[in-house]
Amino acid sequence: MDAEHQYRGTSTSAVVGARRWPARTQQLLGTVAPLCAQWLEPALRRCLERFDEELYQRAERSHGHQDQQQCFDTRALLKQQRAAFMKAFADAVRGDFLHLGKPAETAEESLENQPLRLLERGEQELAATLSKLAARGEARHRALLAQLAYRYAVLVAMPPLEGAALPVGPDSLAAALRAAMGTVELPQTHRLMLIQTFEKAVLGEIGTLYERINDTLSGAGLLPQLRPYASVRVTSGGHATAWGGSGQAPGEDALGEEAMPAAATEGPAFGGVTSPAGAAAPISVMENLRELLAERRLGVGTGGGGQSATTDELQSALGALQEHLAQVTGQASRELRSAQRLRDELLLQLNANKPADAAPTRLSPEQDNTVELMAMLFEQLGQHMQHGPHAQSVLSGLQLPMLRLAVSDHEFLEQREHPGRQLLNAVAEAANDWLDGPDGDTDRQLTDRLQQLVQRAQKEPPTAGLYTSLLADIEHQLTALNRRVQAAERRHVEAMQGRERLDQARQRARELLAERFTDNPPRGLLRALLDRAWSDVLSLTLLQHGEDGEAFQQRLHVTDQLLGREAVTDAAWLRREVQAGLQQIGMDSEEASQVAQRLVGDEAGAAPAAANAAPAAPRPAPTPTTPAVPPAAAMATRQVDPPATSTKTPARAPVTPPAPAAARAPAAAAPSSTDLAMRLKQRKRLGESAASAPDDDSERPLGPQEARVYNRLRQLPFGTWFEFHDDQTGEAVQRKLAWFSSVTGNSLFVTRRGGRGEEMNLRELARGIVYGQVREVPGRREGLLDRAWHSLAGSLRQGEERRTTGVRP
Repeated sequence: MDAEHQYRGTSTSAVVGARRWPARTQQLLGTVAPLCAQWLEPALRRCLERFDEELYQRAERSHGHQDQQQCFDTRALLKQQRAAFMKAFADAVRGDFLHLGKPAETAEESLENQPLRLLERGEQELAATLSKLAARGEARHRALLAQLAYRYAVLVAMPPLEGAALPVGPDSLAAALRAAMGTVELPQTHRLMLIQTFEKAVLGEIGTLYERINDTLSGAGLLPQLRPYASVRVTSGGHATAWGGSGQAPGEDALGEEAMPAAATEGPAFGGVTSPAGAAAPISVMENLRELLAERRLGVGTGGGGQSATTDELQSALGALQEHLAQVTGQASRELRSAQRLRDELLLQLNANKPADAAPTRLSPEQDNTVELMAMLFEQLGQHMQHGPHAQSVLSGLQLPMLRLAVSDHEFLEQREHPGRQLLNAVAEAANDWLDGPDGDTDRQLTDRLQQLVQRAQKEPPTAGLYTSLLADIEHQLTALNRRVQAAERRHVEAMQGRERLDQARQRARELLAERFTDNPPRGLLRALLDRAWSDVLSLTLLQHGEDGEAFQQRLHVTDQLLGREAVTDAAWLRREVQAGLQQIGMDSEEASQVAQRLVGDEAGAAPAAANAAPAAPRPAPTPTTPAVPPAAAMATRQVDPPATSTKTPARAPVTPPAPAAARAPAAAAPSSTDLAMRLKQRKRLGESAASAPDDDSERPLGPQEARVYNRLRQLPFGTWFEFHDDQTGEAVQRKLAWFSSVTGNSLFVTRRGGRGEEMNLRELARGIVYGQVREVPGRREGLLDRAWHSLAGSLRQGEERRTTGVRP
């Protein structure tokens, strides 16, 4: 809010306070400067929001933890310093107006009294990138900037302004961006990313601001007849295009013919990061659409006479039709209307309550083109969206409000950044992704918000201000949903990474136990304990403290005593350590105490004396088939035979008569070693689940083609989408690759709403791709509305080709 007030604080006094201009100059500057601030403030805010989203996507695709953490740190820092960033940008823009008309410093003056210093490589790269940014901006908006330069020159009685002397020109905005970035300590890579985002979000759309400034100054009498040179573009058919009298597509800036190659052939812009092909050029799918429609009607005739409807009459007819549909319930009010149906319904409304002998009112050719283009556009949108009731209902509810906007505001069809078009794209994508997708229940809160949006669009007059407000509302809602999705995905990824670390720790624990089993193979209860429970104790301790940690070394010391590799010097301590370790992995305290007591008996403290005796001393009364067992291991493997050297429990000597039944009851209540071993074998392992069970298919060797696919999968960034086909049901679902391990190949897929999806090894994924069960979904750089425009233009061109060649569809 502070930054916003700082922007809007640009007033006439602030602009002209440093220099006494004539009254008319002060008045015009006091009008133009706030106009620039009002346009730049939301544009810069959108730029930062888009940059935040790009940082998250970069972290999502990154394979390194350090790069991911750096992205998250930058997001947090920029959120904290956003007010200072925007204030610095606003101060730099206001400073351009304060210094308007001042003579530029010469090279000698600018270098005077400046100390010499070594220039860091990052600063040099940043300066070069900003210089290229300004050059591309000037090439893109050359005609509009030329008009501004002459009109500002007349305003301040100077030669035509250029470069940094032109307020809100590309050079000035690049300098303002650099000043704003000075308030935030960003890594060099992220600074270059921010410049790239600024070019798309601000410089790519600033042509509308330049047009408004030119219109304001021209309306005030500053060179009203000034027109830039614009060469006529000739199509392949040898005739000039007919859109507005020039050859450029709607939505493109009024550049000369030579300006576009200059912008298109610019080299890599951001320190070696090459922009996507065509990223700087606006989409031109509307080129010649009206001409194609006119050619398609050749020979058909317009049919009937009468007078053309005025804009007000057409708006009244659309409003009446909208009110009629709002009162109709059922399928008729929720379906998209074709061009012919819309045309017929509008003609009925236009000629309602007219005398029978009155001349009928018809649509003008331009109105008819608009109706048909909008109907075809919504038809293409419907084909690209999910065929569900909620999404189609929202789309059909916007058809007439958008048609009313297109009739009243021609910029809707001509400018890609028009708020109405942005709103239509945002609503279509939100309805497609969140209302009727295959990933779960409909989001009720978003459904209600979209319905409220449609109702406002239907009831209120169609203005750009209304759709700007609606766009901000839906973007706020979608931002909250996306953050919720990102948080859910992050939780799933962190859980998967934790399980991966646990698996690696468990593998290391198995290796350490296998080394010890070679010399001292355990049996019975001890083997079951070490395999099923104590290995988890070692894994968890290794994960928490590391292999060199004191706690893990102590666990290994306990393991060696249990196996007889080391002498048991303190039986009570050993029992406590065993019991504490078992409770650490979730075993019940009573059961852990029983296992520890069975493994380490009271007489274990005297056992090492016999175990460490000289080899010549024979062991009393050994059975022929019983091998010599280490002291602690012997307590787990024998059932009733006490050690011959024990003197602590004479009641258990062989000569002692059997005890009465009452005395034997406590011993009978304690589980035997066999019972405890069975319980341990049936016990669920730490972190064990059905998804983590070993899959034989992932261990089979890969074929040549599968190996090539597998190697490519290991290079894919996180966030790549895949489509999984179910052969039994014939359905296909899309899942996003949220994470995979470069060590084990285990991967995690999530749904579009951030829910946990499939878990599989990359080997399984490679086999699925080779067998046709899985396919990678190519990334799409354009939105749903842009794809609909492309499809619309393609269908019209195909129809024209069939008409000229005489081929029937």
